Amino acid sequence: MSPAAEVKTLIINGADISARADQTILEAATEHNIYIPTLCHLGGLSDVGACRLCLVEVKGSNRLQPACVTKVAEGMEVTTETERLAKYRRMILELLFAERNHVCSICVANGACQLQGLAQSQGLTHVEFPYLFPRLSMDATHERFAIDHNRCILCTRCVRVCSEIEGAHTWDVMGRGVQSLIISDLNQPWGTSETCTSCGKCVQVCPTGALFDKGKVGTKTPKNPDFLPYLNMMRDGGS
Repeated sequence: MSPAAEVKTLIINGADISARADQTILEAATEHNIYIPTLCHLGGLSDVGACRLCLVEVKGSNRLQPACVTKVAEGMEVTTETERLAKYRRMILELLFAERNHVCSICVANGACQLQGLAQSQGLTHVEFPYLFPRLSMDATHERFAIDHNRCILCTRCVRVCSEIEGAHTWDVMGRGVQSLIISDLNQPWGTSETCTSCGKCVQVCPTGALFDKGKVGTKTPKNPDFLPYLNMMRDGGS
């Protein structure tokens, strides 16, 4: 038996569950219908632990652990819902709202935004942190799509899907911290990119209104990131 095929037994929220040794806490929890909130995670893409919304408590550790990048271990005891975790998750969401200019009422993703949905599910009613109100631009130079940096939460889903699934690596991250920006190629207008294939995968996986289809502005057509597992299966030969 390969090391990855080994079975580990752990406890999540008081229930005994089994998982493969190569699985993360998030994967094991999802397999057993245990909900853990996420934003940067998306099935079919590598995990980077960017948003930290999937933080969980692991017995024996004072630090909260990101479930999407923490591997399971034999005898591990995990708790996914506590007041401490709820407080941290609300604080993370508040910071995301405060860092950029998220005005839901005029956003193209209003009603179909994962950031908005998580804020509602986590009971976020107001933001206590001071808003930064950065002066950010929109790039609508692409014939079909546009990017609005005001709505970006730097989850890097677009970067990963473009690199790992499409193989173009048009998108990347420039800068550090709250000054970071998603850029196309070497920070040139999206419409002039020589690497972009106009496939639209980045638009489909974006959890907010940062990346959108110009032809669907104002409609209630939701994005469809569920195509990724199918594409991965076909890429691997349909096995």
